[in-house]
Amino acid sequence: MTASAHPLSALRPALLGPDDPPPFERVNPSGAAALLLVCDHASHAVPAALRGLGLDESMLKRHIGWDIGAADVTRRLAAMLDAPAVLAGYSRLVIDCNRPVGAPSSIAAVSDGVTIPGNAALDEPAAKARSDACFAPYHDAVDEMLDGMAGSVERPAFISIHSFTPLFDGFERPWHMGILWDRDDRLSKPLMAALAADPLIHVGDNEPYSGRTPQPYSTPRHAEARGLRHVTVEIRQDLIDTHHGVELWAQRLAAAVAEVL
Repeated sequence: MTASAHPLSALRPALLGPDDPPPFERVNPSGAAALLLVCDHASHAVPAALRGLGLDESMLKRHIGWDIGAADVTRRLAAMLDAPAVLAGYSRLVIDCNRPVGAPSSIAAVSDGVTIPGNAALDEPAAKARSDACFAPYHDAVDEMLDGMAGSVERPAFISIHSFTPLFDGFERPWHMGILWDRDDRLSKPLMAALAADPLIHVGDNEPYSGRTPQPYSTPRHAEARGLRHVTVEIRQDLIDTHHGVELWAQRLAAAVAEVL
């Protein structure tokens, strides 16, 4: 199907209009900690040209559109730990910043049983426009931040903040936090131990998702490629969907991270 044939694929070359938000947000860029925080699914925003991907706003605000609470936790951690952070500016349904471009899950046609009309039969130019406008600038910003930290005395650690639904496919997920990792356990193992020392925290080891499959994108590109200590943290969404919850769980995670680092 050509771009002109699909009403949601008739895009301007730059995709983003003057009233659209930027493709990334920098938080505390001058933070002194040897740590970079990233949040790949920080926003449920959709470029105006894509007309909400054919979904209403309430659907975009569900977990299929973003990681509920993750952006607020990342901002609070940046303040508590005096660490810089980079947050993605657009919904994972526009393009998933934690999946390789071109992967089946990069621009999902269906998410948790919900059909995404604006992603159906998407042609290559339309997909590239999303990558150029929303995916590449975010990852370039992360690279730029790490390049700027490369001259510091201590090599930075890399922590990616996500959140997960409390109920999936009929299964109630008991974990409060999940620590995702693959081959490098320099940060994951001590962080799990620090969190598990609190009897009120139920920590999952590569739960409810695995850090190995499906292959993520942000951590391999930015942390593994540079040999940095790294980890992905998943927090259950019903714990961080209020300001009080964000503050409580950001404090708990910040204390553990500070102890480990």
